[in-house]
Order: sequence, then C-alpha cells, then structure tokens
Amino acid sequence: MANFFKKLVENDKKELRRLNKIANKVFSYEKEYENLSDEQLKGKTEEFKARYQNGESLDKLLPEAFAVVREGAKRVLGLFPYKVQVMGGIVLHHGDIAEMRTGEGKTLTATMPVYLNAISGDGVHVVTVNEYLSTRDAEEMGELYNFLGLSVGLNLAGKSAADKRAAYAADITYSTNNELGFDYLRDNMVVYKEQMVQRPLNFAVVDEVDSILIDEARTPLIISGQAEKSNILYSRADFFVKGLVEEEDYVIDITSKTIGLTDDGITKAEQTFRTPNLYSVENAALTHHIDQALRANYIMIRDIDYVVDEGEVKIVDQFTGRIMDGRRYSDGLHQAIEAKEAVEIQNESKTMATITFQNYFRMYKKLSGMTGTAKTEEEEFREIYNMQTIVIPTNRPIIRDDQEDLLYPTLQSKFEAVVRDIKERHAMGQPILVGTVAVETSELLSRLLAKEKIPHEVLNAKNHFKEAEIIVGAGQRGSVTIATNMAGRGTDIKLGAGVKELGGLCVIGTERHESRRIDNQLRGRSGRQGDPGATQFYLSLEDDLMRRFGSERIQAVWNRIGSGEDEDIVIQNRFFTRQIESAQKRVEGNNYDTRKNVLEYDEVMREQRETIYSQRLQVINESESLEDVTLNMIRRTVKRLVETYTIGEPKTWNYEGLYDAVIAAIASPQQIKLSELEGKQPKELEQIILNLAESIYAEKKHQLNGAEQLLEFQKVVILRVVDQKWTDHIDDMDQLRTGVGLRAYAQTNPLTEYQTEGYSRFNEMISAIDFDVTRIVMKSQIRQNLQREQVKPAHSN
Repeated sequence: MANFFKKLVENDKKELRRLNKIANKVFSYEKEYENLSDEQLKGKTEEFKARYQNGESLDKLLPEAFAVVREGAKRVLGLFPYKVQVMGGIVLHHGDIAEMRTGEGKTLTATMPVYLNAISGDGVHVVTVNEYLSTRDAEEMGELYNFLGLSVGLNLAGKSAADKRAAYAADITYSTNNELGFDYLRDNMVVYKEQMVQRPLNFAVVDEVDSILIDEARTPLIISGQAEKSNILYSRADFFVKGLVEEEDYVIDITSKTIGLTDDGITKAEQTFRTPNLYSVENAALTHHIDQALRANYIMIRDIDYVVDEGEVKIVDQFTGRIMDGRRYSDGLHQAIEAKEAVEIQNESKTMATITFQNYFRMYKKLSGMTGTAKTEEEEFREIYNMQTIVIPTNRPIIRDDQEDLLYPTLQSKFEAVVRDIKERHAMGQPILVGTVAVETSELLSRLLAKEKIPHEVLNAKNHFKEAEIIVGAGQRGSVTIATNMAGRGTDIKLGAGVKELGGLCVIGTERHESRRIDNQLRGRSGRQGDPGATQFYLSLEDDLMRRFGSERIQAVWNRIGSGEDEDIVIQNRFFTRQIESAQKRVEGNNYDTRKNVLEYDEVMREQRETIYSQRLQVINESESLEDVTLNMIRRTVKRLVETYTIGEPKTWNYEGLYDAVIAAIASPQQIKLSELEGKQPKELEQIILNLAESIYAEKKHQLNGAEQLLEFQKVVILRVVDQKWTDHIDDMDQLRTGVGLRAYAQTNPLTEYQTEGYSRFNEMISAIDFDVTRIVMKSQIRQNLQREQVKPAHSN
C-alpha cells in the first residue's frame, strides 16, 4: 500500500513538471505579445483560425493562444494569469479536471482553454451551477473574448428558441447544466430541423464539476406531459397516515430512510379503506398512495428536503441548499407532499423524455472541469467520465488554521457553544461565516443570535436571490453570515480593511455533511490567496450523520469519559475526527453506488434513446425520399403478421386470423379474398401480401402531387407514430424499473431483468411503430395539408 501511495505522489509530481514545462513555453511569448498593438493582438485570432484550418493542431497552437489570452486579460480585465492558472488551463484543454483551491481564479483559468478550443469554430460550452454565475461570467469574461474577436452567447431558461439558437451558434456559450440537458431533450422532440437549437456537442468546461457531475448525477432530467389521474386518493391516504402512531402502526429505519406499515397499521388501513386485503392486486394503486403518504409525512422534512413557497412545494438541493426550481419528485411523492402541506395537488405527469447528466455530458467530444474539491471523487471521475483529477498548487501557501472538530453530547450544548464562539469573535470584529446543512438549522441559529442581539445575514434557499449581495459583505469587519451549503459557491469572499490583522475570515461548521467535499468547500471559503483564516466544526452525538453512521466506538469512548447528560463536556480529539471521516467515506460509497445504479439503468435507455433520436433526426433531415424507410416498415410488418399466424404445424396455421389482420392493417375486402391466402406456404403468403401492399402504396403515391408532398406525408406519419410510441415506451420503462426492484426477492438480479425485459420491450415498440406506420399509410385517406405535430411537454423536472 505504501508503494501505491508513493507511486501516486510521484505520478502527480511528474504531471506537474510536464504542466510547468508547457506553461514556461506560454510565458516565453510574454515580452513579444506585450509589444503588440491592440489590433495586432486581436489579429492573432484570425491567424490561429487559418493555421487550424490548414491542419495545425490545437495542442501545437496552445502556447501562443494562451499567451494571447494572458495579454488580452491584462489589457481588458486588468488581470494577468499566474503560472498555476496557466497550468490549470492546460489540464482543462486536455479534457481533465483541475482541482484549484477557492480564490485561485478558476474563472480566469478557464478563459485560456475556452479561447483555444473556440478557434476550431465548433463551439465551446462553459457550464455553471446557476444562472447568476452564467450571466456574471458571460458579461465579465465576454469583454475579453469580444476584444479578441470571438462571439459569446448566454443560454437562459426563459429565452425563446430563436434566442437560444443564437446563443448556441456563438463561439462560446454560457449555460447551466440543467438548461443544456433540457435543450438536448427538447431538440429531439421537434418536428422541423429549423426548430432545433443546439449544435453537435464539442467541448465543455464544467465549473464546480463535482457539484454538476457527482452531486446532481443521482437525479435524471425529465420532460413530462400530463397524465389523467385522480388526486382524491392522495388526500385520503394523507388523512389516513396522519392518524397513525409510530412503532405501533408504522416503523422507520433511520439508516436507510425507509418506512413501512406494521401488522396493526395494515389492519387499520383495511378497515379505513374497507378492503379485505390491502395487498391484493386490485389495491396496487391504494398501497402505492399509502406508501408515498408515509414517506411524505414521516421521511420528507419541511425546510430540509423541501420548502413551501407561495403555495408550492419546492425541492431543496441537499448538496447546495438551493431551491431546484421546476424539479418535482417523481412517482407521486411530490403530490403526496402537496397533500401533506394542504396546498394544491398538481396532476401526476407522464415521462416523455429523460437523460442522466452522466450520459448527457459523456456525449461531448471533449469534457473538462474545475473545482476546489474533486480529489475525494477521483475514482468516479475516472471510471464514469474518463477524466483524470490534477491538483494544481496554490499561487501562495495556505496559512489557514483548521482546528480539530469539537464534539458535544447534545444539539443544545453544541449550539450554545457555537453562539458563544460567534459572540467572542464578533466582539473582536472578526468576520464569521457559519455553514449549516439545512434551512431549518440556519433559521434556528438565526433566532439564537437574535436573542444575543448579534446582527447577521442569513443565506439559504428561501432568499438565494440576495446571494451575491450577502456574500460581498461576508468578509467585512464585524459581519456574521449564516449560510446553507451553497455558501456563495462560485463567488469569492474578499476581506475588508483591517480583517487580516484580526485573523481573517473564520468559518464555523455546525455539523459535518455526509460528503467530505462539501465540508472542504466550506473550509475553502476562508484563507484564499495566502490570506489568514480559521475553521472550526462543531458536532454533537445527536447530529443526523452521527445518529445514522456514527460508530459504536465513539459512543463507547464517550460513555467512559462521562455521562451523556453532562452538557458541559466537550471533546476535541483526532480520533473522533478520523471516525467521523470514516462515516463520511461510507456514505460517499453508498452515494457512489446510487449514482452508478442510476447510470447502469440509464445505459439501457441510452442505447435505445440514441437509436430513436438518430433515426428520428434522419427522418427530419431527409430532403429527397423516405420511400425506402416506409417500404421497409411495411415489409417488416407483413413478415411479422405471417410469422404470427403460421406458428407450429401447417394444420394449426390460422389463415382467417391472418386475413383479418391484413384487412385491418393493409387492404380492404374488395382488394383481397381469404381464398387467395388459404393453403399457401409462409414465403408465398409474404409475397402475396407484400405485392398487394406495394400496389396500394403506389396508388397512394399517385394521389399526391409529386415527391415533395409524398415526403411531407411520410414525415408527418412517421414522426407522429414514433413520438407517441417512444413516450409510451419511456413511461413503460419507468414502470418496469419500479417493478423489477421487487424481483430481488425472487433471487434474480433486478438490473439484468431490466436489461433483458427492456430490450424485449424496445423490440415490441419497434414492431408497433412499423405496424402503425403501415396501417396509417395503407388505410388513411390522403390529405395534402397535413401538419407535423410535436408532442407537447407539460414541464421539465
């Protein structure tokens, strides 16, 4: 093991030496470019484009291009990238992750590889976690790109399709990860090529890459349509579970966050809903509603998992503390929470298009990212995205004082200690940033500080719109800021006058998050660019992480030290910190398994999605004829019909059934008689029916005026059928995924079952598409004014 770590360290050193060598080449152009006029410097962009078109690689152009951006940044922004920033930029260009500490200038670092890759003309996407950062960076860095002759687009959720198309057509496009994914899905639901907004996915630089590619990877993007279902059952189930008693009627497993009825609870349900057997097949909908009502009432916690804002239930991102606007819990859970909170219950929705962030971002030709905290997840980045994580040294040494955790017996004693610490530091004038895991905790702490008459600001999911304003003041003398995990991520907390002499910004964590990265991000708000700073985490045995994953060894040691009832006891020991980090590693492992599981299931859908989307695009882009496509669908349908009715021995062949199917899907009784089919072999049957189908097709073709109208008629029919069958199939696969989980009880692997059955259902869908297209083309009355219709999504989650 020691050799393994030694090898790891040596590899890192070797990589940094290589980066340093390339960075020196960039710096070698510094004097030359300093002497260029603005026009000469701008002219370099066209020169690089010409050299690229003539076969010179971007790698070859890198030193000069990076040097041009450095000089441009100095003139336009008044910023001159350091060597470590140039090294970070090289890592990004190579499609890897640059781990750079807070305050090291990641935004400026990205400008160099973004400029270099934009030279190709294929487009570069800069991906941020929210629209505030997209807008800020597009405006600020846009000045530099515009100066150098490149166009910049900003892709926001509220923009029209035309504005989005213009944003994507720019050399450099700023956008959030959500909007990129939804635009991809929406592009594959359009019926005219001109309605698409995205270009092929070329190169992406993902800011806060761990947040986007790790934390958000457990939740797929979903575009939904309305499904007709009654909401009465949600209210009835909610009323029922609110009258239940814990342990007597239901039990909760804290570790796995699962909940279920006891025998007494089942009996009560059967009496309430007047059914002899709650778990009979006909009660499947009822049991589902009761299960979700239990989760909503006793697992999902208001102001932690969600907030209620203006009569709407809104999800809170557990990693960032932000409201996830537009997102809804699936499978009826959101409606169950709406019933619990007595707000309007919105209709259930039907999934029409879906993709995971893992599969969306893996479609880019080249993907890179930057963050202050990626090393703890480097294995996942390597396995899922094929990206290496390179730790870039800080420009100046870190002198921040990170104290060992303080452990208290109860939540009350912990918060009393936190308030004492804040009071003492505030009296000195030292600015303090207090990190909390939940909205609820931030509000509790705010009330405690108000009692002590300590002025402070609160930044959480309920007032995130004031984020930038609050963060700007967080480093000023005497300021106290309470923030959930977002903690102004992506914005620097700059120290006010005289604050360095007071010890810099003090960061106080009120509990450990289940991910070490989130704790590291909170620590990283302090001590930027060699500034002084301090961090201290306060924990208690009653914290959620300690209750769910704290080891028995911690409790045993605590019991030896003294009674848990003694509120004044506090422990500060490396042993406890190691135990807590061990618990965090276990949770991280569980979360990785969850994300991997989401990806493994989505892999089945990925192959199917790519098949449907690529063939759909071929239909939309076809400008001459879809005759081959249509005739092949007709041939496959005829073949399947014959196979279906000629199974087994010839004496069991069902000629009448085959005749009825032909009449239903292809011809009229005037065009073919049963006697023409009886006694024939399968090959003969296929030929007879196919000849008839082709002659009917020729008649239809003749009814239309020319190839253009025929092509449009075929596009209308194929797109309508494909879209309807595909959305039904996605919904079907959703149901299948829910159902296969139960098959684990039958000693079968749910994923294998999902893969096998998913493949079978996909083939059934293809057959259904062929059949419906055949039936419509063969049986429809030809109209010359048919319009293509797009399936209309209700909302994006």
